[in-house]
Amino acid sequence: MSNSLCIDPARPHDAAVLMDLIRQLARFEKLEDRVVGTEQQIRDELASPQPVIEAVIARRDAEAVGFALYFHNFSTFMGRRGLYLEDLFVVPPARGQGVGRALITHLAAVARRRGCGRFEWTVLDWNQGAIEFYRSIGAELLPDWRICRVTGPALDRLAAAA
Repeated sequence: MSNSLCIDPARPHDAAVLMDLIRQLARFEKLEDRVVGTEQQIRDELASPQPVIEAVIARRDAEAVGFALYFHNFSTFMGRRGLYLEDLFVVPPARGQGVGRALITHLAAVARRRGCGRFEWTVLDWNQGAIEFYRSIGAELLPDWRICRVTGPALDRLAAAA
């Protein structure tokens, strides 16, 4: 049996595999109840002429073992776009085998090819394994930045104030 790892762009026909991996990520993060997106939404976005997201799926011997979902953002200070990694997940049996590193380096290469000024993501403060991994590849954790988020009824109220 081969042990080769392939990383390929997710296509609309990969939506079911991608949603399964997203659900596994949510289970790992203990956030399953927050997954309200659907396979159809993922399929539609990947099929869009101007998709907002992109994703890659890591496969070993045709079995999906991880994914990364990303999109472009923009740095006003740099005057250039960046690549933002929304989610990265490796299935537990494949951890420690270089899949996460392969996904990250793949996206770093995408960022460079596209002229991005930076490549960034967030990590949960309790995920010490991921934090150590990210530091080992040269990522700087920014202690003075916090994520701000408005969703649901709070978003509705804020929008109504416009």
